Amino acid sequence: MDVAKYRRYADGWKDDFEEIDATVATTMERLGLPLLRVGIAVVFVWFGALKVLGISPAGGLVANTVYWVPPELFVPVLGVWEVVIGLCLLYRPLIRLGILLLFLQMPGTFLPLVILPEVTFVEFPHALTVEGQYIIKNLVIIGAALVVGGTVRED
Repeated sequence: MDVAKYRRYADGWKDDFEEIDATVATTMERLGLPLLRVGIAVVFVWFGALKVLGISPAGGLVANTVYWVPPELFVPVLGVWEVVIGLCLLYRPLIRLGILLLFLQMPGTFLPLVILPEVTFVEFPHALTVEGQYIIKNLVIIGAALVVGGTVRED
């Protein structure tokens, strides 16, 4: 193959790649935010419902963290709070309320790292237990909520 023919072939491949890349990026841009919003909503509704039903694997962690409130009261109330967050995120006019409720709730999710370090760390400060990992993943939820919250003025 001569050099000119190779360049035409390479340029054609590059153009094809650019077109595919643009299509993929546009699709990701169109679907990403709605999927992010629905994904956060599903997590909150699901995890909250488990607390309301008394079958949440995190129920004991919550009860031991907020030990000054009776767990039979606090855990289901927290569960309802989380379900409300999720439902608000699913209904566009209520996203602001959902984000507000989420950000009021989030600091409490980090309390076990301080109150129960023996439960959240294998070795402080870098080796987390499963419970600690469950808590740290909330940083991703906070970032996702900021992205979703940044869209509430768009119509």
